[in-house]
Parts: sequence; C-alpha cells; structure tokens
Amino acid sequence: MPEEKIRLFNRELSWIEFNARVLDEALRDDVPLLERLRFLTIVSSNFDEFFMVRVASLKEECLRSPESCDTAGVPVRERLSRLSARVHELVNTQFRCLREEILPGLEREGLVYVPPSKYTPAQLRFLDSFFMGEVFPLLTPLRTNANEEFPSIGNLRLHAAFLLRSTISMPDGPLANFLETAGVLPVPDSLETAEGHPPLAIVQIPASITRVVWLPDEGESRCFTLLDDVVRSFGQRLFPGFSIEESLLFKVARDADRAVDEERDDDFIAAIQEVLASRLSSVPVRLLCTGESPVILDSLKRSMGLDDDDVYHVPGPIDLPTLVELANVEGYDRLRNPHWRAFWPVELPQDRPFWDELKRSDVLLHVPYQSYEPVLRFVNDAADDPAVLAIKMTLYRTSGDSPIIRALERAARLGKHVTVFVELKARFDEERNIVWVQRLEQAGIIVVYGIARLKVHAKILLAVRRETEGIRRYVHLSTGNYNDKTARFYVDMSLFTANEEIANDATVFFNMISGYSAIMNTKRLVMAPIDLKPKLLSLIEREIERSSPENPGRIMAKLNSLADPEIIEALYRASGAGVKVLLNVRGVCMLVPGVAGLSENVTVVSIIDRYLEHTRIFCFENSGANEVWLSSADWMSRNLDRRVELMFPVLQESIRKTVRDVLQLYFADNVKAHYLQSDGSWTRRRRVEGEPAVRIQEVLYEAERKRTEIFEKEPQREFSVRRN
Repeated sequence: MPEEKIRLFNRELSWIEFNARVLDEALRDDVPLLERLRFLTIVSSNFDEFFMVRVASLKEECLRSPESCDTAGVPVRERLSRLSARVHELVNTQFRCLREEILPGLEREGLVYVPPSKYTPAQLRFLDSFFMGEVFPLLTPLRTNANEEFPSIGNLRLHAAFLLRSTISMPDGPLANFLETAGVLPVPDSLETAEGHPPLAIVQIPASITRVVWLPDEGESRCFTLLDDVVRSFGQRLFPGFSIEESLLFKVARDADRAVDEERDDDFIAAIQEVLASRLSSVPVRLLCTGESPVILDSLKRSMGLDDDDVYHVPGPIDLPTLVELANVEGYDRLRNPHWRAFWPVELPQDRPFWDELKRSDVLLHVPYQSYEPVLRFVNDAADDPAVLAIKMTLYRTSGDSPIIRALERAARLGKHVTVFVELKARFDEERNIVWVQRLEQAGIIVVYGIARLKVHAKILLAVRRETEGIRRYVHLSTGNYNDKTARFYVDMSLFTANEEIANDATVFFNMISGYSAIMNTKRLVMAPIDLKPKLLSLIEREIERSSPENPGRIMAKLNSLADPEIIEALYRASGAGVKVLLNVRGVCMLVPGVAGLSENVTVVSIIDRYLEHTRIFCFENSGANEVWLSSADWMSRNLDRRVELMFPVLQESIRKTVRDVLQLYFADNVKAHYLQSDGSWTRRRRVEGEPAVRIQEVLYEAERKRTEIFEKEPQREFSVRRN
C-alpha cells in the first residue's frame, strides 16, 4: 500500500523553521556584525512570543486532551517534544554564534564586552560606585525556601538567584539559647531548606536602568558590561551575614494566550487590563537561564512545575532582546548595513496637499523604499484643511509617540467629525492602545473598541471633504499598520485613491464595523470574515477553469503566512490543473510543495533580509487579463474567519503593472531567497557560475533611487495618467 502523502506541515514547526532562516542571516559572514547581532535579538524576541502564545496553547491542549492531533495527525505530546528539540538546537546555535563570532568580532572592532572575570581594578572601582549609587537602592532581594511560598517571578523579567550560606558565628552557652528562643538570631541549621540546601534569594534586575553599562574608556576601545553581570558581581552587598555559594541568571516566559472576556459589556477596558495583569503571574512555559547551579535550577523547575524540556540553559548573556541598544550604538556605522534613504514618491507634491493629484490618479506607496511621510502628510492635511468634514480610520498597532494620534486629536479640536476604530485586543499592544483610547476620547473623538469575538485588522483611512462640486471622499488602504516607526523597516504597500466605488465601499465598511449597519455588499473592497475567503477560492477556481496546457494559469502571492487548509487544498487543485503557483511566504507555510500528483507546480520562496517583508499581494493571471489585489490579510484561518480584514483591487493599469512586476522579482532573488522543500526543510538558493546577483530589496531600492534622480533632474515634467 503506497505511503500517504503529507498534505500539511505542522504550523508550529513551520514557524520555528522561519526563525531558523532568520538565524541563518546572523550566521552569515557577509552580513555586518551589528546586523548579525540584531538578527540574534529578533530570534530571541520571536521565541519569547512563540512560547507565551503557541507553546502555552499546546500545553493547555495537552492537559485538556493529551491524545489530540493536528491536521497532519501528529499528537500534541509529540509536537511539544519535537518543537522543544528543534528550539533547543537553534538556541544552542544562536548562543554559540554570539559567543564565538559576534562578541569576538565586535572586540576586534573596538567594541568590547567585559565579563566579570575580566574586570580591571579601575573598572571594579567604577562599577562599585555605580552599583551602590544607581543599582543597590532599586533592588529587593526576596528569600525563599521549601517552607515558604515562592516569590512572584514576572513574565520575561530578568532575575538573579543566589544560593546563600550564613557566615554568622553563633555564641555558645546560655546566650545562644536565649537568642534562639527569642527568635532574634537563628542558628545555622534553621537556615537550611528541607532538602538540606542553603536558602535561596531572588532579585529582579531593574528594567528602569539600561542593561548595557558603559565602562571607562581604556585605550581606543569602548568597553561595556551588562547590568546583570554587575548585580551578580556585587550581589554580596545585598546579604550581610551571608556568603553567596552559587548564582544563576534567568527569565521566565509565561502563558499569554488567555483571551479577554468578550461578554464583559460593563467595562471592556477593565477586562483587557485584567488579562494584562494575569500575564505577569500566569503559568510558566519556559525557563531560560545561565550560570552553574544545579541546586538553584532544580528549585526553580520544581517551584514552577517545569520539565527538563522547558529549560534552556545557555552560556549567556541571556535576554538578548535588550541588547538591541548595543546594535544601535553610535559611531559604528561600518558594522551596519549601508544607509538607504526613503524617497518621497515622485507622483505626489511635497509643497501642497494631495487632493488634486488624487482626483486625477491613484498613487501607490511602497515603504520603506519610499517615505512614510505622505501618509502622515495626508492625515495632517485632513486635520488642518477647513474643507475636510470628517475623518475615519482603523488603528491596530501604532507607534509610542504617534504623529497620527496627534493629528486626529487636533482634527477633533478643530471641530471635525473623527471616528477611530482601535483594536484593544491587538496582542502585546493592548496597554498602549488603551492609552490611545483614553487620549482620543478626551479629545472628543468617537472611539470604537473593536467587534466582539473578532479583531479589526483592516488598515483603512477615509477623509470626507466638501468641494465646489460637492462632497468628495479620499481613501488610504494599506497592507501594514499605521505605525511610522515600523514603516522604516517593514516592507508594505498602500494605495491613495479618490475612486468613487472604493470610497462608497469605505463608507459602507465603516458603518458596518461601527455597528450602525447590517452586513452589506461592497463593489470593490472584499471584507473578512464575510466574503474574503469565498472570493479567494473563486479566484483560484477561475484560474483552474481558464488554465490549459497551451496557456497554463498562473497565481502569484506574497504573504506573511499560509496556513488555511481550504486555501491550501484549492492551491493543490490548481497545481493539479497545471496552474503555476508561485508563493512568497515570509513565515509559516503549511502547504507542501513539489510533491508529484499533489503540488508539483507549486514553488514556495522566503526572503529574509534587512527589511521585514510584510506586504500581502495576490496576482491572478486570468487568461492575460490579470488581476492584482493588496490586502491586510494573510491566508490563515484566523485572518479569513476570525478577523475583520480588507482585500482591495489595484485598478489603475500603470500601478497594477508596477505591483505585478515587483511581485515577480521576488522569485528571481538568488542572494537572500530560501526555497521550501517537500520534506519541510528550507534551502538557500545558490547562484550558478556566471549568474548575476539579484537581491530583491537592493533591486527595489536602486530602482526607486534612480527614479527619484531622473525626476529631480526634470522637475517640471508632468505625468498624464488615466484611471481605468
């Protein structure tokens, strides 16, 4: 009996392999040192979130139903075991790279990490003063032993643990008996735990102090140590009367998969805040530690209910995400990627509002190759223009000091009707979004907190303007968040348009998600969870129907993740019908490519480079009358079935051609591209001899640079573009 083909890769293992590709960039000698360090920090941040969400969910599933299987038939226990083994392998590679390549490489460049064993007398004097003056007042050592409740260990907070032994000399005779009876001075035996071990003290490393501690300059090198090294080195000051026998640095990842109570209509913000508070003390799912102390490690595992598979013991330094400060240190640009300027799009004026240009033509914005400033300008113009009557937009994630928020507040104070849909359930941004909600409401803005049991993930902005010929609406639609900070390194596309059909759909969309309208049909915009998945399935089926051996169909898509079983099965059918399916998937891909009789016409490529690929582009050949769509949604069940998302068409022919050409280039990359194999592994594409290097991000940057240079040489040049 022939072996049954695997039809779906496991989602969690696929996600882990995405991080293996990120880690691969950190291992490359042709990547600048500080960029390699940045990739290491990204891997650590990703794993922190992975354990808090996905592993926590799997552990809950294992407790609830230990025999449950995924779509590939793998039991949950086996999944947990396999992912633990693979993550351990990657974490070991990550820290080996840090200690054997990155830190020695930085030292050769004059950026020197000094561990406690190598402190000079001058550095010790400096750190002694620093510890007593800046650190000691903030520390709170918490004692624990077998007879006491273990102290609270905050989620992802860096801690030091110290194993102590009394150095107090006990008096003899009646005085000792009196002191013991009075409880004034314990005898040494009472300092032992039930297992005969000395007591354990836990100290949280303060997050309010920068973790990188710069040491006095010595020669031409800049030297630094870490705050946790300082606490371990001078921790003795915290425990007079005791000696430190052993120490361990650690951090714990806790379950962050708890959902907000959607039935809390009385105070939804309070319900969100309860979820945030619960994360600090929820069930531990991983322990990351460094240091040699079997006694401390055993105590931590036992108190937190963790198994050996849950412990990641590394040589350190741990908590790599906080080392991003080091990656950004000034004066070492030679150890970073060359600076790439973000260019102003030549289609838009820099000295006046965009209204007139948008009435003539749609405009595509491709960040970070192009500047995000036009989005900020659009919002600010809408806020300040007396002719603008109303602004409506969605906010999923935005920056800490958002200029968009300030513009919306100003618009409301100027008397405009402003409505903002803030998704409070955006995981790990809930606290920031609550602050935005309170600020927006104080400014007189109508705020909608989202939709029960759905996350509003669509990215759309509508400005309503009174003009001579009547009311005119201007729309901005995006594949990425309204976040001016991430727009500097996330690759996204967005569209400015005054197209009346899209504007009508935008109005309908806002009415629906505000709860003032029943579900209505839209002409151009496609909305999840209403009709986005059916639309995608119909587009795939149309490609199948119109494909022939003489003129095979073609589907190209660029995504962050591909995990929806229905979409995957439709793509398999397309492959079987001879349709060429080209998929650019940055992260999770559950589809199995290159299998005879199933997916031999499917190619999956992933690009990991200096910018994070975030654009969602879908292109259907349609017998030569190709259709191009942009979207906020990945092809995952959560996006298509449990989120409010938008897919929008690229109607203008010139822009459609640009987007299609860009998408096609992603499959020509031979520098940063990895290809998914039918066994689930990823292989970096290698150039054949004589083949020119094609690095898609560099190609796109150079194309935009040259386009800008041509325009700047001919500033009076005008473009005559007709809308379809």
